Amino acid sequence: MKAMLYHASGGPEVLEYTDVEDPVPGNGDVVVGVVATALNRLDLLQRNGWYHMPGFTFPHIAGMDIAGVVSEVGAAVTEWQPGDRVVVDPSMAGVPDNSKLAGMGDLYGELGILGATLDGGYATKCLVPASHCYRVPDHVSLEQAATFPTVWLTAGHALFYTGGLSEGETVMVHAAGSGVSVAGIQLAKHAGATVLATAGTDAKCERATEIGADHVLNNRTGDVTGWAMEVTGGRGVDMVFDHVGTALFTQSMFSLAIGGRLVNCGNASGDTATIGSLGHLFHNGLTIMGSDPYRPDEMGPLWDTFCNGIGSGEFTAVIDSEFPLSEAAAAQQKMLESDFFGKILLRP
Repeated sequence: MKAMLYHASGGPEVLEYTDVEDPVPGNGDVVVGVVATALNRLDLLQRNGWYHMPGFTFPHIAGMDIAGVVSEVGAAVTEWQPGDRVVVDPSMAGVPDNSKLAGMGDLYGELGILGATLDGGYATKCLVPASHCYRVPDHVSLEQAATFPTVWLTAGHALFYTGGLSEGETVMVHAAGSGVSVAGIQLAKHAGATVLATAGTDAKCERATEIGADHVLNNRTGDVTGWAMEVTGGRGVDMVFDHVGTALFTQSMFSLAIGGRLVNCGNASGDTATIGSLGHLFHNGLTIMGSDPYRPDEMGPLWDTFCNGIGSGEFTAVIDSEFPLSEAAAAQQKMLESDFFGKILLRP
């Protein structure tokens, strides 16, 4: 099969479009012919060597978000057959023992993740546990399905499992053009929250309103804290959904209402952050929460919610652009320059 892989960290030049051996399924596995895979920021961080997930090894085939068609099934697989359209849960938590990918489910250790620590979707085929495939209904395209796994699960887990966002609350979402924020805005709106969204350009702010944001601000030209207080009548927001990290962390802290919480699930702008004032933190009863990995049982219900929302028109699978697999370097460069809104897809 064809794959885009790399043997050492570096710039786009380390990516190699080449032939590799086809995957062979274990008894509880399937092989998925990849139709679309979506880029994530981790693809770039690991390629550049800025960060590696525990368990990462070379050579590496990236691509955590995989949608395609089953091409081969293991001897013990009865629920899938060649030709079935599927989307894949990339986390190897909860994988049965009859899969070749079992035994890598430590959520807080070396968690196996397709495209992060294991071979992923930057290829024409991918080995997947049968248990981690989910059927794609006819009204959802495989391209739409590929936008789902990493960002919708990350956003859903952070907003609700970790942060406890509820109807009537106010949440501020940064980096509105990123895939995880596109998902977060729509999920928060679906839950009945008022959504404040910030982005680095006016154009991205405008797009954010189209997918459900109630209020928007260019965070490079505007005062995030002053704006948040103005929009909420001086109260502040109940929650900040943050995966930006360093750049907006202090402003986020001062944007919170009394008893508010900042839920962090990423460090796109840096791995250190300044709270601003410990007095402000404890006097106002604020909470900083780290959003840990999602659980295996979260995929199914959220996937159903996503598919129903696509069918009703409530949700939009926002696809910025598509590239052939052989042009993965150009796709990654587009992401690195933040020249996108939604998900960038590769089409093997």
